[in-house]
Amino acid sequence: MKALVFPGQGSQFVGMGKELYDSRKDIKDLMESANEILGFDILSIMFNGTDDDLKKTEVTQPSIFIHSVAALKAVNGLGAEMVAGHSLGEFSALVANGVLSFDDGLKLVSERAKAMQAACDANPSSMAAILGLEDAKVEEICSQISGIVVPANYNCPGQLVISGETAAVEEACVKLKEAGAKRALLLPVNGAFHSPLMQPAQERLAAAIEQTKFRKATIPVYQNITTTAISDPDEIKKNLIAQLTGPVKWTQSVQNMIKDGANNFVEVGPGKTLQGLIKKIDGSVDVASAI
Repeated sequence: MKALVFPGQGSQFVGMGKELYDSRKDIKDLMESANEILGFDILSIMFNGTDDDLKKTEVTQPSIFIHSVAALKAVNGLGAEMVAGHSLGEFSALVANGVLSFDDGLKLVSERAKAMQAACDANPSSMAAILGLEDAKVEEICSQISGIVVPANYNCPGQLVISGETAAVEEACVKLKEAGAKRALLLPVNGAFHSPLMQPAQERLAAAIEQTKFRKATIPVYQNITTTAISDPDEIKKNLIAQLTGPVKWTQSVQNMIKDGANNFVEVGPGKTLQGLIKKIDGSVDVASAI
């Protein structure tokens, strides 16, 4: 069984999407419509901007979404039987399975990015990557820290990202290294994504989601919060809102997709990050890029 997976923030690069833009008129038209929807020339930033331009959350998230949906269009969906996305990538997955239109998906992604940036600006905070320690140990130590610090991204066995108040994250990093972590690296972000500190962003995104039409899924999406196959649009909405303050359970999602029959994972969008994570989760499955 084939599964399509869609990347999240961090997979952007200068020049992203230019080959897709030049490849077909229908893809060019789709991508150009993004400028009108967003009210600024995001394509010029994607094609010719700087790394710093692309790192701005309000640019990064729509750029990755646009690239992912354009790549999906280029390969005509590939006849997959299930989809999933890593954090932001869940919105691209919901276009792939017919739940969201491109226009509605892009509007939600833009609102999500602005809401997350506003939450970061209001309460500067941090994230850190913890390598070489069991998930349960990371969870245990985070729970013992005074202040807010929680597991945020379960990327693959031995790679878990934590998120929260800067002092709490820094204290957790010290204790996690003492407990045997190979590395505890502060990430170059000024916000605590997928933590309780994203509550203001969650409320703003929830209002936008409630005003958006969600259709019944043509194939199930394995959502970050539940890690299981979901098709009901109301449940998808609820889980998409919960995702902003809850952890991205990527390891568990991929494991459940494999348990349910997936043996061929195709990454749709910029980069190859998810392919590397999936091979670390289960080396027996096939992974590839869509384009």
